[in-house]
Order: sequence, then structure tokens, then C-alpha cells
Amino acid sequence: MNFFVADQTTERFARCIAASQRVNWDIQADVIRGRKFDIGHKFLPDGLSKVEDMVFLTETERRYVSQIQGRTYANVFGLVERFINAKILEVGQDHVLGDQIAMEAVVRFSNEELKHQELFRQIDRMCEEVMPAGYSFAPDPNDVAKAVLSKGTWAVLALTLDIELFTQTHYRESIDPNDTLSPLFKDVFLYHWKEESQHAIIDELEWVRHDASVSPEERDTGVTEFIELVGAVDGILQGQAAADAAYFAETCGRQMAAEEVVAVESGMLAAYRWQYIFSGAQHPHFGKVLGGMITAEQGERIQSALGSIG
Repeated sequence: MNFFVADQTTERFARCIAASQRVNWDIQADVIRGRKFDIGHKFLPDGLSKVEDMVFLTETERRYVSQIQGRTYANVFGLVERFINAKILEVGQDHVLGDQIAMEAVVRFSNEELKHQELFRQIDRMCEEVMPAGYSFAPDPNDVAKAVLSKGTWAVLALTLDIELFTQTHYRESIDPNDTLSPLFKDVFLYHWKEESQHAIIDELEWVRHDASVSPEERDTGVTEFIELVGAVDGILQGQAAADAAYFAETCGRQMAAEEVVAVESGMLAAYRWQYIFSGAQHPHFGKVLGGMITAEQGERIQSALGSIG
């Protein structure tokens, strides 16, 4: 890396630090503020939950679906932040005896990810207080992290930037503009977004830095592993959609026909695939960064793999 590029990179890390200092928040004092969830509100907006496609449900039932999905949404972020934090701390070791501004940015990133994980654990417990018993979030964060981190750094950083970018899109385009959502739920993701905005920049800087160090063969392996990780994410989503649909059927207050349960599961899976796979894969900036690293053939492989989902 030449000195001009290095200076630009250090400046971007410095801006992340300044933004992190400016938006720093506390879980209880700033986000929760003594409030509880009100089940009279939706948690996720229709653009994310896709409940408008479940035309056989009543409006009350659609609201309940949004609440189940909202609880899962928080748990998924707590899940992915486990492996994201581990990988950023790993690649950040390169800065320990080097660029101390980059090192500070990575340390702040890590501290914020730990805070986010605790926030989402608290949100799950708060949901449990107002929702019927029986909800289950099946994936274990440590088991998932171990599986993800068994892949190479290129693939893990690709998945990480994908996640960080769709986090931004979900909040700006769907959650923030919706005035009918739970105010507490909106605030959770407002404050999450404030810090994730910096994380997306750091993720990109670290992925680009790593990409510059790999051979074409290693990058091709990274593409293969990224495709495998997306497939593994889809497997998790299939299991959670089945669990959430069963929970809905058991607790929605009426006997559902078997075909309705199947339709709810199908609808939830479609929503989860949009939330956690397609909204990131279609993000213009992700496409720009990825496209600057890979060949046309590798891009076609990724698109083919995405096309096979669903």
C-alpha cells in the first residue's frame, strides 16, 4: 500500500473513531429507558416481514407474525455479531504494532459489538415477558461462529460486509420511516444503526486490505467459501422459519388448518431470505466492492448460487 492510500485509510479509521465517540450510547439510559414492549404494535415493518403476502391471516395475526419475526430479527443480529466480533479482533491483530488509529477503531468496534450482543439478549428477555411461552431460537451463537470461522478470512469478511450493509438498508428504508411500529423496537435499531454505520466502513477497509494480500487461487477459494456460507445461512433460516411458524400456530389463539401452517412457514422463510440474504446481495455498494475483487466467472458463480435459493 502506498503512503497516499495508507494516509487515506488511516483518515477513514479516524473518522470512524470520531463518529463512534459522538454517537456512543448506553443500553438502559438511552435505548430501553424503563420501557416495555407493547404488543399492540408491530415490531417489524411489512417491507421486511412480508406479512402482506399472508392474505389468509387477520390483521391481528399479521401483527403477531411481525412480533415473532421481530424477536427473531434481534436474535439473528446477536448471533452474527458473535462471529463478526471474533473475526474483526483476529484481523485487527495486524494493527497492534502498526497503525494505532486503526487499532483504536477496531477496539471500539469490538466493544460496541459486545454491547449489541447484550442489548439483543435483553430484548429477547423483554419479548419473553409479553409474548406466549414456547418461542425457540434454535441456532447456538458459539456453534454458528465456530462453523463460520472455519472458513477463510476472505469469505468471512465478505459475509460480514454483506450483513453490515443490509443492516443499514433495513433501518433507513423500512424501520425508520414507519410510524406504526413499536417505539421501543424502533429505538433499538436506531441506536444499533448509529454504531453499525461505522462498522460497515471498518469491515470494508479490512476486507479490501485482506483481498490485496491473497493470490488469485486463494480468492477463488474465498468465493467458493462465501457461497458455502450463504448456503449455511439459508439452512439456518429454514430451521428458524419452521420453528417460528410452529410457534405461531400453537399460540395464535385459533386452530389453524395444516395448509395455513405450511403457508405461514413458507411466508416466513421468504421474508427471512429477503432480510438476511437477498437484501444484502442486491445492495449496490456490496456489489461494487465485490465486483472490484472478482472475475466475471466468479460473479456468475455467486449469482447462480443465489438464484438456486428458494
